[in-house]
Amino acid sequence: MLVDSHCHLDYYGEAEIGQVIARAKEAGVGRMVTIGVRMAQAARVKELADRFPEVWGTVGIHPHNAGEGPLPSPEAIAAEAEHPRIIGIGESGLDYFYEKAPRAAQAENFRRHIRAARMAGLPLVVHARDADADILAILREERASGGAFDFLLHCFSSGRELAEESVKMGAYVSFSGMLTFPKSEAIRAIARDLPAERLLVETDAPYLAPVPFRGKRCEPAMVAHTARMLAEVRGLEMAALAELTTANFHRLFRKAA
Repeated sequence: MLVDSHCHLDYYGEAEIGQVIARAKEAGVGRMVTIGVRMAQAARVKELADRFPEVWGTVGIHPHNAGEGPLPSPEAIAAEAEHPRIIGIGESGLDYFYEKAPRAAQAENFRRHIRAARMAGLPLVVHARDADADILAILREERASGGAFDFLLHCFSSGRELAEESVKMGAYVSFSGMLTFPKSEAIRAIARDLPAERLLVETDAPYLAPVPFRGKRCEPAMVAHTARMLAEVRGLEMAALAELTTANFHRLFRKAA
């Protein structure tokens, strides 16, 4: 069994969600995590997770949306995660590529999500794009001031330092369809070298369809192609890679175990 540790099922039309999940199951994807990007969306995430036994969810505010209004307190974020099908906080972090929200708002949002994750005892899903130094600084500061917390660097496309220093703090690292792109040699090298017990796979669907589907809408079923590339990079059989990443998923997302 494979797990798509990060997708956005609420981005699909209501009439097709069942078909998307059915195709994932046919491809050997036994579980999917649909991700929160706004607090107003939390009810939809919970509804999907309640309706489909293969689906779990997270709640949080994406860095793109950090400037849209008053940010909830860490306590309010953690309270949203009390639902039995919500297994993580986020996604939250920093995105300096698009900068759809002011950097100060993104940083404050990120810090509140870290504190909420610690309160809830759940892992934080971290979005990091073109902001490696500031991501590392905030992770270290929050860890020093409030204690350790579990986190996952999702859709990894950053530099080696962020990956390796985060793993030292206990992080897991998830790879998306970007791992299959021809120009992703550096990402594949990082995926090859990280500790095996810290690796996950994802789609970030409906975005970032892997080779051979580039340019098409991504679906959770396509995580199998990313997993196949990761298996090749690590010198593993596909079955062993599936067993490894699924075990890692359950170790991190203990509420889903």
